[in-house]
Amino acid sequence: MKLNAISISSILLTLTLFTLAGANPSSDHSLPYSEPTHLAGGSPPAADTPKNRTALPVLPTPIRQVSDCTVWTEDCSGEVLRLAKLPENVAWLKWVRRRIHENPELAFEEFETSKLIRCELDKLGIDYKFPMATTGIRATVGTGGPPFVAVRADMDALPIQEAVEWEHKSKVAGKMHACGHDAHVAMLLGAAKILKTREHHLKGTIILLFQPAEEAGNGARRMIGDGALENVEAIFAAHVSHQHPTAVIGSRPGPLLAGCGFFRAIIKGNKGLAGTPHRSVDPVLAASAAVISLQGIVSREANPLDSQVVSVTSFNGGDNLDMIPETIVLGGTFRAFSNTSFYHLLRRIEEVFVEQASVFRCSATVDFFENEYKIYPPTVNDELMYEHVRKVASDLVGPTNFKVVPPMMGAEDFSFYSQVVPAAFFYIGIMNETLGSTHTGHSPYFMIDEDVLPIGAAAHASIAERYLNEHTRR
Repeated sequence: MKLNAISISSILLTLTLFTLAGANPSSDHSLPYSEPTHLAGGSPPAADTPKNRTALPVLPTPIRQVSDCTVWTEDCSGEVLRLAKLPENVAWLKWVRRRIHENPELAFEEFETSKLIRCELDKLGIDYKFPMATTGIRATVGTGGPPFVAVRADMDALPIQEAVEWEHKSKVAGKMHACGHDAHVAMLLGAAKILKTREHHLKGTIILLFQPAEEAGNGARRMIGDGALENVEAIFAAHVSHQHPTAVIGSRPGPLLAGCGFFRAIIKGNKGLAGTPHRSVDPVLAASAAVISLQGIVSREANPLDSQVVSVTSFNGGDNLDMIPETIVLGGTFRAFSNTSFYHLLRRIEEVFVEQASVFRCSATVDFFENEYKIYPPTVNDELMYEHVRKVASDLVGPTNFKVVPPMMGAEDFSFYSQVVPAAFFYIGIMNETLGSTHTGHSPYFMIDEDVLPIGAAAHASIAERYLNEHTRR
């Protein structure tokens, strides 16, 4: 009985081993859904045939299963980051950024930049609407149904002569990508590539906005007018920052960037000889009094805990040293972190110029360039959208690499989007002293650490996909 039992056990063991050896160790359903070949266009895995199958009875190698991320986990963030960091994709991101950097275009002139973006979207099989706001693009990835979430990148360069000597320096005299918009475009295109790969897992529709004229032309306002936010429930955007080490992400709830406006005041009097001032009406005296009085708006009328700025930056009159001029032209800027404070400053600036001019028998007019769209409202992050960015960033780069940042007096036309739908704006660090990436935006020495590109692509993709998962209507 003992011998028979051993014999039977041996037969059963032999059958089990040969059954395992003959099992197909992989299939379309057991492969991770986003292998590198899916994004980079590589060759599929070799088919399992008797010719390539091992003859030894071995157990199949366990295959890492990737969740469909209906419930988002750190593994989902890791998978998106892995895709972004594939060598072939990093090389492509750098190529896109450098191509745009070499050929900078100013506000509403981004024709070649827009053409490059559309060409890459065509290669990815992503649908888009063009033109919007002259050169802008509205691309879509996903189901085509709700919920809808948008991510935005700006495209325009600045009228600055680049002083950085490197292989991909601007080829256009007097124009430069000195604020990182070339990187913003590359990162959003990188997100588009990732999201297209994962499209069958998206629970709604992602809108990718490539926007012109952030720097000078209120491109966001024009994009909104052309339907950029149609059906959109929330919107996100990033800006590279030299104030944070590369790949560190920062943001804050509530006011993040100030509202910004500009003014030009013209004070008129009557010209006359400087030796007989009583025969003139002196606009220099009136303008000087106005400049002093403007300082009292912030120092004596604003809550000290509500940061505001009024700065006179130009003061121009006559050029004859023996003549009191007829007019003085002054200009400057004003900034605040709430719409209430911002429009209070606007009203009081005009009142000060007009009333102080009248005290000195002069007249004054004030232009705030509203017809030229020179007014930018404050950028205010929705608290829930900020929290969404914080969660995604913490999973993606680690909790210690997410920073709550202080408000800044800079301005952004992303603020126009934030006035229409819940929004969040965040920074991605590019500071790298070894590379020389330490100069502020709008500097002719501005440069970026390109290691940020896959991080930005992954951040955009994760923020958008996770938003859909957490806001799907059930």
